[in-house]
Amino acid sequence: MSEEDDIILSELDDEELVQQMFDDLYDGLKEEIEESVNILLERGWEPYRILTEALVGGMTIVGADFRDGILFVPEVLLAANAMKGGMFILKPLLAETGAPRMGSMVIGTVKGDIHDIGKNLVGMMMEGAGFEVVDLGINNAVEAYMEALEEHKPDILGMSALLTTTMPYMKVVIDTLVEQGVRDEYTVLVGGAPLNEEFGKAIGADAYCRDAAVAVETAKEYVARKHNQMSA
Repeated sequence: MSEEDDIILSELDDEELVQQMFDDLYDGLKEEIEESVNILLERGWEPYRILTEALVGGMTIVGADFRDGILFVPEVLLAANAMKGGMFILKPLLAETGAPRMGSMVIGTVKGDIHDIGKNLVGMMMEGAGFEVVDLGINNAVEAYMEALEEHKPDILGMSALLTTTMPYMKVVIDTLVEQGVRDEYTVLVGGAPLNEEFGKAIGADAYCRDAAVAVETAKEYVARKHNQMSA
């Protein structure tokens, strides 16, 4: 066994502990992340600070390496799962302290399509970036999207498809938003293997995101822009 196994998390100072959390997130070590979150809470860290500095900070590294082809889907899912363990502890505390959110998103795979690995990855990475995510799952008809938008009033609507046959359904949803006069209220991001930028433009989406890392970057840009417009 290497010396690594002898790390006692509670003996690390704050800075070392956060660095260790980056490593543990990267390696998908859920129990270690949960333990570290609890240690920082005991030391008086604000839940929001733990979220942003430790968890989001760590997932940013995971996201960058995923984008650059150093990490792959299985590793990212493990990292996201470790992040979820930490979030589970922080969520109720964040709600109490009324922490600022990055933004919110409703995401789902479109009608006729039952693929969800990519969508799940986007949802996890978005949570990892501090977004509130409502995941509608697979095979969503336009009504399911509209109800969720009505109920949750998110900043972003994310739609995913893996089949060329289900791709056009995204346009059905966007056209319905237009018909109901609410298209401008949401940033619509689309993704999935058979899609491309031209398709995203053609159906009237705000952006096509080729993977989860790009989706997070794009979502952040749009939300920042929205905030700037509102404060202008």
